[in-house]
Amino acid sequence: MKIPTEPIGSIPRPAELVAAITAPSNGTDIKGLYDKAISDTVSEFEKTGSPVITDGEQTKSSFVTYPLEGLSNLAAEGMRIDFEDGHFRQLPLLTSGPFKYSNYAVKYLKAAQKLTHRPVKQAVISASALSLIYPQNGIAGYTQAEFIEDLLDECEKDIRQCLDQGAYKVQMDFTEGRLSLKLDPSGGVLRHFIDLNNRVFNRFSKEDQQKLGVHVCPGDDHDSTHSADIDYADLIPSLFDLNVGSFYLQLASEKDRIKVLKTIKQYLKPNQTAFIGVIDVLNPIVETPETVRDRVLEAAGYIPIKQLGTTDDCGFSPFCDDISTTRETAFEKIKARIEGTKLAEEKLSS
Repeated sequence: MKIPTEPIGSIPRPAELVAAITAPSNGTDIKGLYDKAISDTVSEFEKTGSPVITDGEQTKSSFVTYPLEGLSNLAAEGMRIDFEDGHFRQLPLLTSGPFKYSNYAVKYLKAAQKLTHRPVKQAVISASALSLIYPQNGIAGYTQAEFIEDLLDECEKDIRQCLDQGAYKVQMDFTEGRLSLKLDPSGGVLRHFIDLNNRVFNRFSKEDQQKLGVHVCPGDDHDSTHSADIDYADLIPSLFDLNVGSFYLQLASEKDRIKVLKTIKQYLKPNQTAFIGVIDVLNPIVETPETVRDRVLEAAGYIPIKQLGTTDDCGFSPFCDDISTTRETAFEKIKARIEGTKLAEEKLSS
């Protein structure tokens, strides 16, 4: 039985590129650095034997802000996301309407596809995450309801362009799912997020929905998380109500994997595949293929083989300035995932 395996998305940027982004200077050929980073990333992905690759998000400012780059109707001091090590990230605030993306993910997809014959998946940001940029006090002449309609249109366009371009999968990043339960333990915000994202997914055919996926984790930035203390069992029942075919679930770093696997078993629907995280991106130690194998076999005790896949817990560098993990370590971990998944296949087939 073949077990599918896919990356999440981001790979740490080369040091030269990070320096150019964080401390730009006149004369720096940033486009040249971007082009080289994408080319090197695709090449290194291929060397791991990965059947599905990404562009490593080398030219994204972050997994969440790429549609906002260059917009003039934004202000600072939006929602603040605190990480357990004390640092934080902050979203911008929308100041006027209408809301339109400045960048669409298809441009990243096209750049990678030119460099490989392998299937390329593309990550996009969720409607629920971007809904947080609308200010609580509202915007004169532009209601929240009007904003949401514009947002849904733009999110649909972001996904549809990638599907039309031949993306292997389009993965919506939904890390705010678990975080929402920290902000609102009643689950009301989570339910709102699920409904909002389904308003996007429901615009697609059942066939296209099988090419769509959702990724969840407790955050990953500078080897720190924002919601690992939230019980996964509070998220998963609602998560599988999302109308997509693939779910990419952080699991390797989870303290009680068996509890999570039991919950997945209970709520996973017949037309859904659970890609379980077998690589802990927060841990600098590179897993052995045997460790990955054992994690897959553990999961196979709860998830039907035909609905089981493997992935990494998260992207390795969701924000462009995160160098807590080296590129070399990221690709070594990906290679271990590929080899370990194959070992599990052999074991399960014997």
